[in-house]
Amino acid sequence: MRRVYLRFGEKDVSSAMAAGERKLMIERHRHSLARFGYSPHALYWESREAQEMRFKVLSEIGIMAGDSLLDVGCGFGDLYDWLISHDLPVDYTGIDLSMEILDKGLDIHPTLNLQQGELFDFDWSLLSGTLSWCLKDEGDYARRVIRRMFELCRKGVAFNLLNSRTFDAANMGDIYAFDPAKIMKFCRDITPYCELHDGYLDYDFTIYMKRDP
Repeated sequence: MRRVYLRFGEKDVSSAMAAGERKLMIERHRHSLARFGYSPHALYWESREAQEMRFKVLSEIGIMAGDSLLDVGCGFGDLYDWLISHDLPVDYTGIDLSMEILDKGLDIHPTLNLQQGELFDFDWSLLSGTLSWCLKDEGDYARRVIRRMFELCRKGVAFNLLNSRTFDAANMGDIYAFDPAKIMKFCRDITPYCELHDGYLDYDFTIYMKRDP
């Protein structure tokens, strides 16, 4: 693995996560990995089934075999395994902030292209769960990431968020939930080709953003 920290580029430094929040995120996952090892719980998923349900919904944006795909906040690279098991071999790159999580991912998937960093360009960019942390910025970082993902993609973006209409994050401290209607409005200001998908889990929603219908 190339141990390179990939940023947004010099002109986009303001779009990146603040240094203090990045450090906190890395520490949080260091502790969860030490506690749970290779497990969805180390990535703060409630179960393997819920993790894979999110993968299923994200993949239905239109990914085809042979496409290049950037997995933003890839964790151990489990999305790649799910895609392969569903006959969707892709040119996969995973990026994550946590070096420890990536090292464990490479123990399990030694041939995967896993890198430490944030964003760069591919056909598709998928993001699952990464934007659920409360950064005390009213979701500003999440919106910057979504916009930048779309700017860098060639075909489209799919991401999921916690649904504030069904998930009460007020007393959860580190967790943040979003209003689907407000996020859809934000996304439609970027591209008219947006779709909202919910109902697959009680407290989750997924948005597709495409360059073409």
